[in-house]
Amino acid sequence: MSDAVTDRINEYLAERLDAQPQRASVTFLGVEPIDVLRSVTGDDLVYVTVGCARHPMSEPTDIHADPVRGPRAELVVRMHAGAPLPGLHRRMATLAAAPAVEGLIIGEDALIDLSEPVWDGAACTAVLLEADDLGELALDEPMDPVRFLRAVPITANEAAWVRLKGATALRDAWAEAGIDVRSPDRAAAKL
Repeated sequence: MSDAVTDRINEYLAERLDAQPQRASVTFLGVEPIDVLRSVTGDDLVYVTVGCARHPMSEPTDIHADPVRGPRAELVVRMHAGAPLPGLHRRMATLAAAPAVEGLIIGEDALIDLSEPVWDGAACTAVLLEADDLGELALDEPMDPVRFLRAVPITANEAAWVRLKGATALRDAWAEAGIDVRSPDRAAAKL
C-alpha cells in the first residue's frame, strides 16, 4: 500500500508542478526512503517530500494504531528561486521522517524546531506549518487524504514568539512588517 500512496502523490504533483522536478532520496536507518522533489518555475522554487504519507501518523504510545486510517501529510517549502539552498532537501527529509521515527503528528500551526539551520548557512532553524496551495490528495477509502503542509522556515526568535503568542501572532507580525517569507535571506520579524 505504501508504494501506491507514493505513486499517487508523484502523479498528483506531476499534474500540478509545471516543471519536471529533480528528485533526491534520503534514507534513514529503519525507515523507508523519503524522496524530495525540487521544481523551479520562473521565480518559484518548490520542494515537496514524498514518503511521509506512506503510513498514517499515530501517537507512539498507541499499540493499536490503525495501519490504514489516520492523518497523512507531505511537506512543501516554497522559496524564491535564485539563491542556493544547500542541505534543504536533507532537512526536509528529516522532518518528513519524524512521524515514523519519533511518532510526531504534524498538522497546521505546528512548530518543528530542527536545532540546526534549515539549509546550510540559513538563519532559520525551525519551520512553522500551514496549509499549502497543493491542498489535499484524496486516497482510496478508507484511507484519509494526504494533506500538503507548507513548512515556512523561521528563526529561533520567531519560534520563541510562536511558543509565547501563537502562530497567528507571528503571521500578523510578518504582514505588518511586509516580510516575504519566501525570501531565503529575509530579515526576522521584530518581535
